Amino acid sequence: MDKPILQIRNLNFWYGLKQALFNVNVAIAPHRTTAFIGPSGCGKTTLLRCLNRMNDLIDGARIEGEITMHGQNIHTPEVDVIELRKQIGMVFQKSNPFPKSVFDNVAYGLRIQGVTNKAQLTVRVAESLRKAALWDEVKDRLDESALQLSGGQQQRLCIARAIAVEPEIVLMDEPCSALDPTATAKIEELIQDLKQYYTIIIVTHNMQQAARVSDYAAFFYLGQLIEFDATEKIFTNPSNKQTEDYVTGRFG
Repeated sequence: MDKPILQIRNLNFWYGLKQALFNVNVAIAPHRTTAFIGPSGCGKTTLLRCLNRMNDLIDGARIEGEITMHGQNIHTPEVDVIELRKQIGMVFQKSNPFPKSVFDNVAYGLRIQGVTNKAQLTVRVAESLRKAALWDEVKDRLDESALQLSGGQQQRLCIARAIAVEPEIVLMDEPCSALDPTATAKIEELIQDLKQYYTIIIVTHNMQQAARVSDYAAFFYLGQLIEFDATEKIFTNPSNKQTEDYVTGRFG
């Protein structure tokens, strides 16, 4: 593995008194797709939300251990959380476009960053929509409400919005769970294309999807990381019996 962009060390996490993650250690390779897999409630999304400090917003949440990006601990006081979330974008399970035009959805983060030049915005919006494989479908509809797009288009719009601010890492939490097979195939193809620009971490309950889109896979069970390895090894020759039982469908 190349030098990791993100390193998770001895991570423990609690919601109030309930511990949700136990001593997790994972290294995330740059420009690769890493899938977090495991049954519902095993801690996948909790870990994902630790990576851009989304869990800071939850009362009673507590974290121990260390997450470093390029060697810097993301929990030290000097880390600006807004800056961190710019570097580590997020795409949620349910597409959540703003009730604005297609153009304004993608331009939203850029404007917050202070980009006001119309020509510059136009270029960046078009580039992000192209990277999100959506440009050809919406280039004549940029002034229409994003809410008029189909579910699959809305999810790709949310990906375009996340990448417009040029993050280094894109987190995806079950990005296809609400989509039909055709839209899902488009997003999966998109994930393959995007890793040349970004490091991608995806949470998915869909084993076939994890096998198709990821380079590395981390299998979680009851808040513990059971096994982490190259995806091919996890799916064809796992080291752990529990991993084997899960990926072959014996449980979960």
